[in-house]
Amino acid sequence: MTVDTPYASVRKADGADEQAVLDVLTEAFMNDPLACWLFPEASERGRLQSYFYRSLLAHPTAEAYLIGGREGASLWLAPATGRTSHEEPPGADQVFGENGARLQAVGEALAQRHPGHEPHLYLACMGVVGGRQGAGLGTAMLRHRLERADADGLAAYLEASSPRSRDLYLRHGFEDLGEPVRVADSPLLWPMWRRPRP
Repeated sequence: MTVDTPYASVRKADGADEQAVLDVLTEAFMNDPLACWLFPEASERGRLQSYFYRSLLAHPTAEAYLIGGREGASLWLAPATGRTSHEEPPGADQVFGENGARLQAVGEALAQRHPGHEPHLYLACMGVVGGRQGAGLGTAMLRHRLERADADGLAAYLEASSPRSRDLYLRHGFEDLGEPVRVADSPLLWPMWRRPRP
């Protein structure tokens, strides 16, 4: 289904779009503080990010969306009640090497904060390519999926990885869910929760 917005069209990605979703997210987060902390070797960061996003796409409840001419992508999961989606991808030790310890530590810290008391959507990641950031594409992707969540009576959860993204989510009805999370010298991550709107 394609939805036109004042900004661009949002459509659900299918199997043929998998590489486009991976490419958009990898580019969007290449210089993100958390990605740089998790994968400090710049020459390896893109490959490791792509592997991580591919593992999220493989989740049985994954829904990916693209906006415009592959300018932005979002990836949503619907974890079962009482479970989180912060699990290490299969074969992570071999792929991530020494970076795996940081990835595992962040995943464990976030899993402790991920609400498991009611069904909800989890925005695992959403990114816009560099030249299009600030053009309203993130807003369009959020509105697109949150309108359906509201219609279904579903709450939504995410972790904002920057003050700028946190501000965007606050404008769309998310609220901080406790204090920010930090592992060792990692950047702050803000767990956020949004109740469905009538």
